[in-house]
Amino acid sequence: MLALRDSLSRNSKCLDGVWDFKVDTDNSGVEERWFDKPLTDTRSMPVPASYNDITTEIEVHDHVGLVWYEREAIAPRFGDDRLLIRFGSVTHEAQVYINGKEVAYHKGGYLPFEADITDLVKDGEPFRVTVAVDNRLGWQSIPPGYITQDEAGNDQQKYWHDFYNYAGIHRSVHLYTRPEVHVSDVTIVTDIDGSAGVVKYDVVAEGAKNVSVRVLDAERNEVAAGEGASGELRVENAKLWAPGEGNLYTLEITADDDVYPQRFGIRTVEIKDNQFLINGKPFYFRGYGRHEDNLIRGKGHDNVMMVHDFEVMKWQGANSFRTSHYPYAEEVMDYADEQGFVVIDETPAVGLNMGIGGGIFGAQGFVTFSEDTANKETQEVHANEIRDLIARDKNHPCVVIWSIANEPETNTDASREYFEPLAKVARDADPTRPVGYVNVMLSTPDVEKITDFFDVIMLNRYYGWYFQTGHLGDAEAGLRRELDEWIKRYPGKPIIFTEYGPDTMPGLKDYFRRPWSEEFQEDNIGMFHKVFDDYPEVVGEQMWNFADFQTTPGTMRVGGNKKGMFTRDRLPKSNAYKVRDRWLAMKEKQGN
Repeated sequence: MLALRDSLSRNSKCLDGVWDFKVDTDNSGVEERWFDKPLTDTRSMPVPASYNDITTEIEVHDHVGLVWYEREAIAPRFGDDRLLIRFGSVTHEAQVYINGKEVAYHKGGYLPFEADITDLVKDGEPFRVTVAVDNRLGWQSIPPGYITQDEAGNDQQKYWHDFYNYAGIHRSVHLYTRPEVHVSDVTIVTDIDGSAGVVKYDVVAEGAKNVSVRVLDAERNEVAAGEGASGELRVENAKLWAPGEGNLYTLEITADDDVYPQRFGIRTVEIKDNQFLINGKPFYFRGYGRHEDNLIRGKGHDNVMMVHDFEVMKWQGANSFRTSHYPYAEEVMDYADEQGFVVIDETPAVGLNMGIGGGIFGAQGFVTFSEDTANKETQEVHANEIRDLIARDKNHPCVVIWSIANEPETNTDASREYFEPLAKVARDADPTRPVGYVNVMLSTPDVEKITDFFDVIMLNRYYGWYFQTGHLGDAEAGLRRELDEWIKRYPGKPIIFTEYGPDTMPGLKDYFRRPWSEEFQEDNIGMFHKVFDDYPEVVGEQMWNFADFQTTPGTMRVGGNKKGMFTRDRLPKSNAYKVRDRWLAMKEKQGN
């Protein structure tokens, strides 16, 4: 889906703000047609935000099922154009009504959707927007989950991902206009030829009689132009997009009366001889897995926190991050483009592994892949998530790897059957970028069954924490043995560590440097770094996590996951300074 962009032919109006809100206590609102008339007995709820932490009531925080949002809007003048309503994301399922008429249904909590409402509203007149939001997860959702009941018969949501199941209208809501004949998609692929940039473009504008494009530089100077819906252009003396250098161009597309501006960067990505190359130069990933997780807001997008997080990452010398474990807001991807940050872009496929659960290891009582659990229908939902993510983010130069899942089961024949077609889905959707998945420690190279489908090895490893807890000598030996085996079995594939590090209570000091202390975090992560430095096949280190984050309650999760380099309110733990020294030195040496 194209991003929302204002232009000569397109205008947008933001509907963010304080909406009316109501918890559907017994999940009967759809059947009772609450959307037919204005909601009653409502309270206030900000958009965008998760609703869970806004109030102090457990009935709101822990509700399983439907909640309702509503507001009045005024239709802008749209004349002969079409008027659409667009949601950046609603988690996990949404039904949208305009003046009581359903206009959209969307399943999937982290990607945008829209609906044409032209025929339901009139220029300058008010209308009612009602949204039913459902946070329930099932075996055929991505991520998966299931519903059970407590002794009193109340629904309880169970899931296997180790972050809190925040819900609500998480990203901005807009009205926007566009001509009836319009640009509906564009794909841009770039290459480098000497000092010139090669820009291949393919525009979809159904019904358009005339399509033309021009490339504009950062100062809006025209540097190339072409006719037709597809073609190839040259940008002489191109400023390349590169790590730390967010050089961007705009492909301005005109299709009859529609004008759509698509930003892009000129750069190449390649894997060769165990190296990850950007613009033909070796690149080493320094950074983190992260979460869209903030105090009070939950997963609601917030530009203040976004800019601050990037400033903190730059302070530490990071150059990359993974969108663990779902697509991030479009604003984040745009900002990563501008700031020259490298991104591993991940689908919401987390929790497809019954061998683990929410960070608490143990038997789950389920088989991961079966007719009754994750099945063919789940696989197709997963495939659609891959297609939709790539459709949204394919023109972002910051994205260099598609990650189609985090820590799935991959050591069974059923897992091979499940993932083989999904790897192909990703390659078919975008043959220009490497494709991978993030491997969990239960799938060591001697039992793992799907790595041959992918271009890069991404490992989440917790030696010295979940395994050999506190015994860093044994942990280091085990890590080295496993790395040796990966390299032996899969020569030529670069290795990125996408998670490592222990839970750390901020302020816990210990002369004996034991687990949970700030000193142990320094020692554990330092051990990993020492090993990484001995293996040229390791081309990246993204520790877990950028900042502490909220999870479901548990005996191993005291107020959430505490593996952050920073606290949840972005204050540095002592290890942050150690890693800063390392990463700034690496930045000086590597040049990015």
